[in-house]
Amino acid sequence: MLRADSLSFAYAGDRTNRAPTWLLRDVALEVPTGSFTGLIGPNGCGKTTLLRLCAGMLRPDRGVLTLDGQDVTALPRRALARRLAVVPQATHPVFDYTAMEMVLMGRHPHLGRFQFEGPDDLRHAERALAATGTSHLAHRTFGTLSGGEQQRVVIAAALVQATDVLLLDEPTASLDLGYQLEVASLLAALNRDQGITMLMATHDLNLAASVCDRLILLRDGHVLAQGPTRDVLTDDAVRALYGVDVDIVAHERSGRLVVLPVRPVR
Repeated sequence: MLRADSLSFAYAGDRTNRAPTWLLRDVALEVPTGSFTGLIGPNGCGKTTLLRLCAGMLRPDRGVLTLDGQDVTALPRRALARRLAVVPQATHPVFDYTAMEMVLMGRHPHLGRFQFEGPDDLRHAERALAATGTSHLAHRTFGTLSGGEQQRVVIAAALVQATDVLLLDEPTASLDLGYQLEVASLLAALNRDQGITMLMATHDLNLAASVCDRLILLRDGHVLAQGPTRDVLTDDAVRALYGVDVDIVAHERSGRLVVLPVRPVR
């Protein structure tokens, strides 16, 4: 379980504004083991900052963040990278690596300081490419891939870390509808079939409603609500988050919740 208690984070003030800018204040949340938890909220509410704290990229100013009872800030970076992996919103490698080379980079937490990838690492990479439907892209350079193909390769690189937790920062942003559905279906299958715990920041409420069994609603650096998706995703909650009136209905065939915008109210 990933858990935050009284978690707060601020960027230091600059020369003109000495007061710190608090992005998160007294955040308390739980991401249960095996859950697919969505993190939703408007721009600037602290979603990406929270993911970076969970990944150990930032240190909290107050409070504690634990992974299975262990303080994330106390774990060595390599040890933490064997426990959780990150799928960023966009990936721009400096060199034009092949898809296989990109995926093999995910094995670095399992290698010694001067150790190179071996046959076992290659087998891990081949399995990750197969799991994401990208085996046929193994020898293509990353820059020649479509947006959806690139994102699936990045997910494969996260899978090859062999972690129990994936942190995803808007994984379907900038993808067309077809690729959005492909990536969403892939993530749902990984959660269902491999039991990988997912924490996904997203602006897409319908994506969150379709794949997430739990939601955390974040507004102005505070948790507005959290719990099972059907309990948390309500008309009133969306209005409080985004200042928009919506109708939330069950899809006729799938039974999934669908969010239909009606009008702005702010």
